[in-house]
Amino acid sequence: MEYMSNLSLFLYPESLLIFAKDQNDSTLCIHQYEHFSWHQLEQVLITDPLLKNNSPAKFYLHQPEISLVPGVFFKAGSERDYLAFATDQKPSRDYFYSSLDSNNLMVVSSIATKFKKIIEARFSEVSFHHGACSFLSYLFKERFNLVTQEILLSVYESQIYAAVFVKQELVTFNRFEITGAEDILKYISILIKQLSLTSKHVRVSIFGTLLSEKSTEEWGKTYFHNFRLLTPHANQNYSHGFKNIKGLNLFEKNWQFD
Repeated sequence: MEYMSNLSLFLYPESLLIFAKDQNDSTLCIHQYEHFSWHQLEQVLITDPLLKNNSPAKFYLHQPEISLVPGVFFKAGSERDYLAFATDQKPSRDYFYSSLDSNNLMVVSSIATKFKKIIEARFSEVSFHHGACSFLSYLFKERFNLVTQEILLSVYESQIYAAVFVKQELVTFNRFEITGAEDILKYISILIKQLSLTSKHVRVSIFGTLLSEKSTEEWGKTYFHNFRLLTPHANQNYSHGFKNIKGLNLFEKNWQFD
């Protein structure tokens, strides 16, 4: 594509989203693959028109393999050990990490070695990040606008990221699988109980779609005193006349970790 400077690829559990950007990081085009699986990756890399040029590429992997490590305790080369605390480690994995909040937090994840080799064979310049980095980077930017007790969730496909801030400090972060809005209510209630939050004071903020037409902001307020549905402030720009954006209701449409 003419004027394309770099690529951002978001691999969700069930889909793939490719953002082609110009030298000013404005999005020129988006290609979306629904019902996507890792086994289709090599074919997409070969056939997708946006990927024919050898542009620098960033891969964001929305997956269970994630561990958050305080920067003061982090040691490069120990990524496998950090992840072992969060999930059983599979053989033949390569590890990567991203720095957040001025190096105060490291987000560690991994990728199957065979897929990493396929990607690196296609692109001469590539970086890997866990998909949660966009949501977390946004929360750290907005932390001073948070109330004393805040639960924030990002809903994507059939999963959510859930973060809890107390006195503007991150106290927990997790990823849950969901089948409907009732599961979202369940996990919010669990977080309130486990962290001894005050139901009348905690604010619940949700980004994304609640998986039901009945799940509106008014619906949420019947369960939680302080409830809101939000759209993140944008750090993403789109070229003039861009038409592929209306159907997307993902966090990264507005905010991406760079």
